[in-house]
Amino acid sequence: MTVLEGARERWVRTGGVELCVAELGDPRRPTVVLVHGYPDTKEVWSEVATRLAGRFHVVLYDVRGHGRSTAPQPLRGGFTLEKLTDDFLAVADAVSPGRPVHLVGHDWGSVQCWEFVTVRRTEGRIASFTSMSGPSLDHFGHWIGRRLRRPTPRRVAQVLGQGARSWYVYLLHTPALPELAWRGPLGKAWPRLLARAEKLPRGDYPTSSLPTDAAHGAWLYRDNVRARTRRPRDDAYAHAPVQLVTPLGDVFLSERLYDDLEQWVPRLTRRTLPARHWVPRTRPDRLAAWIEEFVTGVEDGRTVPVTGSGPHAGRFGGRLVLVTGAGSGIGRATACAFAEAGARVVAVDRDGRAAARTAELALLGGAPAAWAETADVSDEQGMEKLAEKVAAEYGVVDVLVNNAGIGLAGSFFDTTPEDWRKVLDVNLWGVIHGCRLFGRQMAARGEGGHIVNVASAAAYQPSRALPAYGASKAAVLMLSQCLRAELAGQGIGVSAICPGFVDTGITATARFAGAGAEEERRRRKRTAKLYGMRNYPPEKVADAVLRAVVRDAAVVPVTPEARGAYLLARFAPRVVRALARVRPPV
Repeated sequence: MTVLEGARERWVRTGGVELCVAELGDPRRPTVVLVHGYPDTKEVWSEVATRLAGRFHVVLYDVRGHGRSTAPQPLRGGFTLEKLTDDFLAVADAVSPGRPVHLVGHDWGSVQCWEFVTVRRTEGRIASFTSMSGPSLDHFGHWIGRRLRRPTPRRVAQVLGQGARSWYVYLLHTPALPELAWRGPLGKAWPRLLARAEKLPRGDYPTSSLPTDAAHGAWLYRDNVRARTRRPRDDAYAHAPVQLVTPLGDVFLSERLYDDLEQWVPRLTRRTLPARHWVPRTRPDRLAAWIEEFVTGVEDGRTVPVTGSGPHAGRFGGRLVLVTGAGSGIGRATACAFAEAGARVVAVDRDGRAAARTAELALLGGAPAAWAETADVSDEQGMEKLAEKVAAEYGVVDVLVNNAGIGLAGSFFDTTPEDWRKVLDVNLWGVIHGCRLFGRQMAARGEGGHIVNVASAAAYQPSRALPAYGASKAAVLMLSQCLRAELAGQGIGVSAICPGFVDTGITATARFAGAGAEEERRRRKRTAKLYGMRNYPPEKVADAVLRAVVRDAAVVPVTPEARGAYLLARFAPRVVRALARVRPPV
């Protein structure tokens, strides 16, 4: 019994080998061909295939020399990309005569598919291609060449970094050693090693043919890698739309490999997900949904590149980001920045109209989807309802940005218990509600994620004028660091963002304890003027938020004064305490 039980099987003869082909779903529907990598068989796709079979005609085949397909004789020279292309065309002609197919490839399956989608003889046979964890060898060769011809410290570091990740490629080129290892101890230990490294669910994967498959598959590298990377093709342009899925935790491939991909792929959709290399096994739901969306879009003639713009272009493609306090200021700028990076955005604010406007701006900025939700972060029951609705209608949040906050200035003795309750309810309890509800969903899903809590430089820079505000933000900073330690083992990062003086709308709503209505209006106007003169835009804070998620940074001071205060707090705390005594100019 195989994990593809119920599939229809056939044999396709091509180039001296027989390929085992499995089919699921209605042959009258668009055909999706799934191509496996090394050292896998077609069964690596079983979880994805069964999810796609309801909408498509799904085809899987064992690459020559793997699974139930026969191996070429001799092995040397029998696994070239040209012969693998012959195999693909034979399968496509058998399962979908006269109609182009949609390709999906993982690892070496993706490497092969890049060849299929860029050579002339396959034009008209491929409708689209979804790639994951496997670059074009031609593109890779040019990537290396450009960096070696014009070396800079950054470019050299990129080449050396990828070289270190490719350690296994060198071993696979050694004579006889890989075959001995796979047919011996490595073949027996591999399932256990893979499950531990990738956190794979238990099951009947990989199949019992693994030692033989891996021994044969070493020739994929020997027959192709050196030849193509040394003399890459100059005409390796994709003639079909391409969807690139990049697992951010892939230990074998650097994200930087795809930096120049737009020059080779005119119609490119980028997506990322927090996962390791074997995403067909660890993230089948997400992959199936993206493949279905992409293939359906191509069939309907409405493919829209999810590439975004700016320094984080495509970095958050397909990920779901929720931002609280998104109606203005840092929240709106952050929502729009994630939208430009390709993310789907949920803009949350207690002002529903302001949230709706942010969602509109997110769509205009490049978000594939954006929604507005009205909620008060200090309302526990309201936040619970929001979390339930978001999970049910949009999915589990990948990135949570707890940004909502209010300002309160004034001396300690002028600050009433009601003032304390209001500022702590929003600034601290709002963060607690977000982390507890959406963070729990992330943890239960088991696929990682990231939480960003917007604190303030006031969290570590005391001030005689900000006892309540500073205390609330200091609590957020400590909460973030505690939560970061607790969630580290679950692949969920937590970052605390600590801005200094930023020109946002918070000054227009800030309260001044102990001041009458007229005095409070005067102080607000004065404070807004000072912040305006500082002229530090919220867009720079938004960029720091995205960088924090990318780098999984723990504490991120933003603005020069925030960074300076952070250094003083760590290395010269007496100076910080002295500065706290200075009376503010408002």
